[in-house]
Amino acid sequence: MAKGLTRPRTTDIMWPMAVRTVVERGPKGKRVVAFALDWPGWSRGAKTPELALETLEAYRDRYRPVAALAGMGDELDAAGPLEVIEDRVGPGSTDFWGISFAPSSTEHGQMAPVDLERRLALLEAAWAFFDGVAARVSPEMRKGPRGGGRDRDRIIRHTLRTESEDFAKRVGLVIPEGGVLEPGALAPYRQAYLAAIRAFDAGEITRPMYSWSLPFLIRHSAFHTLDHAWEMEDKDLTGEGG
Repeated sequence: MAKGLTRPRTTDIMWPMAVRTVVERGPKGKRVVAFALDWPGWSRGAKTPELALETLEAYRDRYRPVAALAGMGDELDAAGPLEVIEDRVGPGSTDFWGISFAPSSTEHGQMAPVDLERRLALLEAAWAFFDGVAARVSPEMRKGPRGGGRDRDRIIRHTLRTESEDFAKRVGLVIPEGGVLEPGALAPYRQAYLAAIRAFDAGEITRPMYSWSLPFLIRHSAFHTLDHAWEMEDKDLTGEGG
């Protein structure tokens, strides 16, 4: 080292913060899921842990528009590599669906207000991204094994009804069957869902979640929304003629 120069201390160097990642294995080893703990919805499954992590990394660019909609695009751009902080065995549904179906060890208890609002901002961004994709893709979707050949409108109905009639019940929000599909109902429902999540976290709503937790509910809602948004993108026939 040249005279007069000193080696920088490690504390003086700003290393990119790694993406905290959880690997969830099915109990029979048939499927594995990898998900980014701090980025709700960024989650992918595969047959092996290595493939799950590889696929998760491959979806970083596809997740970026969601982060950008939440005002966190620069934060995601600055994020470092995936870092597995937990490798766990999930329930049987993980094997069957290739989807995370249980909270990780850190997804329990009340969240700090800043953490809760960050997660909800990303959930809202996932909704906005889904709505944007639904508005621009073709009504007819490319046929394939996934989804049983559903067209765009069936995917939209499934996504909205599953969240509003199943997930939202976890925080005491009861939506009539098909109610979210009524004209003008979607935006008020989403605001009610967010309010119920906040009330649940504050202890104003007390009901058992059993094997679920509030951070998992937010993550699962964002994942379900984005998974079907990406499905529509992948099956879009716009510009292919006919």
